[in-house]
Amino acid sequence: MGSRQKTTETDSRYNNLEKTDIKTLLKNINREDKTVPLAVEKVIPNIEKLVKVIVAKMKKGGRLFYMGAGTSGRLGIVDASECPPTYGIEHGRVVGLIAGGDAAIRKAVEFAEDSETQGWKDLKKYKINKNDVVIGIAASGTTPYVVAALKECNKNKIVTGCITCNNDTPVAKVAKHKIEVITGPEFVTGSTRMKAGTAQKLALNMISTAVMIKLGRVKGNKMVDMQLSNNKLVKRGTKMLMKELNLDFEAAQKLLLKHGSVRKATTFFKKTSTTRYGNFTM
Repeated sequence: MGSRQKTTETDSRYNNLEKTDIKTLLKNINREDKTVPLAVEKVIPNIEKLVKVIVAKMKKGGRLFYMGAGTSGRLGIVDASECPPTYGIEHGRVVGLIAGGDAAIRKAVEFAEDSETQGWKDLKKYKINKNDVVIGIAASGTTPYVVAALKECNKNKIVTGCITCNNDTPVAKVAKHKIEVITGPEFVTGSTRMKAGTAQKLALNMISTAVMIKLGRVKGNKMVDMQLSNNKLVKRGTKMLMKELNLDFEAAQKLLLKHGSVRKATTFFKKTSTTRYGNFTM
């Protein structure tokens, strides 16, 4: 990028924030936030291409890795950590890595993102290989931890992608599949946890959701493989079975808890419905 200023670092369109009343602050933040989905919409073709590659790799047993620093790294970890409980996919199939390690999830680790060797070291701990896909997340597009790791991935014939919020960045030049969501100046100058972070979250939602659907982890529009990790999810699963199988609450919940997931309970019920429930048909 040379000396050209990143759009995420340009001055906010608003000034004298400390003198602005709260209602106006909130309205102006919201005004800026509304522009983010439109920026994401422009790069849907690029997201689509990357999703297709991820699906193909994961169907062959590959894994999806997210890696980033600061807010970007945390967003990747959030998305990765939610895939097993939401879709029942095995732990370790979607992995989030952050510069500085797990300690950096809660507290910034000084200069961790500036390492040009640690990113690849972190990936090698997982025995990264050409069946996997690695997506670097960097609002600035310049994070050394991410850029250097993607370079090593390319050398080892591992598919690379990126999510960034600036044009023509080092990370986009390295990644084979680039997603550049240009969100412009932040409400608070340079605070990329705001619009840039929202854009990254939206892109990650689209990627993981589309991938999981295409891996067969959703039926109709329901999370039939979700883990029953709390009472809310047990109740949700029970209601799914009540509707799908025409059962009362007690029978549906008993069936769900016995088999551990909506999909397994439904499959069992349908296989045994003729013999156990007479002429019941779906």
